[in-house]
Amino acid sequence: MTAESTPDSGNPEPSGPTGPRRRAKGRRRKPRTRSKALLVTAWAAAGVVILGGTGLGYVYFRLNNNLNSVDIDQALGTDRPLDVDNGSQDILVLGSDTRSGSNKKLGGGVDDGSARADTAMIVHVYKGHKKASVVSIPRDTLIERPECTDTEGKTHEGSSSAMFNSAYTTGGAACAVKTVESMTGIRMDHYIEVDFSGFQKLIDELGGVKVTTNEDISDPESHLDLKAGTHQLTGKQALGLVRTRHGVGDGSDLGRIQLQQAFIKALVEQVKNIGVLTSPKKLWDLADTATNAVTTDSDLDSPKDLASFANGLKGIGSSNMTMVTMPVQYDPADGNRVLMVKSKADLVWKALKNDRPIPKTATEGTATGNAKGVVGAP
Repeated sequence: MTAESTPDSGNPEPSGPTGPRRRAKGRRRKPRTRSKALLVTAWAAAGVVILGGTGLGYVYFRLNNNLNSVDIDQALGTDRPLDVDNGSQDILVLGSDTRSGSNKKLGGGVDDGSARADTAMIVHVYKGHKKASVVSIPRDTLIERPECTDTEGKTHEGSSSAMFNSAYTTGGAACAVKTVESMTGIRMDHYIEVDFSGFQKLIDELGGVKVTTNEDISDPESHLDLKAGTHQLTGKQALGLVRTRHGVGDGSDLGRIQLQQAFIKALVEQVKNIGVLTSPKKLWDLADTATNAVTTDSDLDSPKDLASFANGLKGIGSSNMTMVTMPVQYDPADGNRVLMVKSKADLVWKALKNDRPIPKTATEGTATGNAKGVVGAP
């Protein structure tokens, strides 16, 4: 069955040191819409500690002013899953499909003043910070969206049958976190978001990312045209690849997730081996771009905090990352939507809660896209 995503429908519609975790600092800045959040931003920020240690106060001040944050803890209060401190961490990595500002040209489509959670991943960093599991949440999943309060203090009603990406559209980062915690029963320790233009600039600062495509990919909507073969993707091409639905497979969001997961593995491996710390200028350019590109929770809203968090992730390579899609099935009433398979999803959430590997049985027999193997290592 073809499950083509319809982006305009549904409108309202390892980490830093273990030990006790700090909570909100009582500071809230105005959130910015972000998209295509990828772990590279955390790795890039790791070098900020070295820059800050040189005594260049201007450098630290500049990077600190780059960062935007949202106070998730203050917005959500105490009605959250238990904060279990067992050495692991869970991070919601979120992207918003905004059509305004500089993102309008990059993203295409119509500027309708809204933003949607176009990409969502739960990153579980296991105790010891040597491996991670990443669970992608399809944006077209029909869910029970809980009542939530956004970072401006406004309360939004829940919905018994809403698309997952409507949570962000409705109440921003806080409502997205609230929805994920309600679905999983897992407290999110951190929140990271990146925008279209920031993602593209970051890839260009890295010198591109090398991947191999095993078939031609052509999608005018995401401005992507790649012949089968090995490519050093520019920022624009990389953005097109992680956005494309119509260029590969059955045009579904599930296929796009498979492309995103393959790209992230290639990106993580390249960042791990790039050796940016050997060039102070390259490090500065990368850190400047990365801190401009991200919005974080208030526990990561300084270069020092973000760098400490990033340092805890440096030991995780692509071979130590397990990437799955939340178990879903196509909605019998609408092939453009998917439904969470609760019995299977519960196996995923239980494994993460207990800091255990996700069992293979959790995803067996569930819906998948047709883009697996289209993108791989060079």
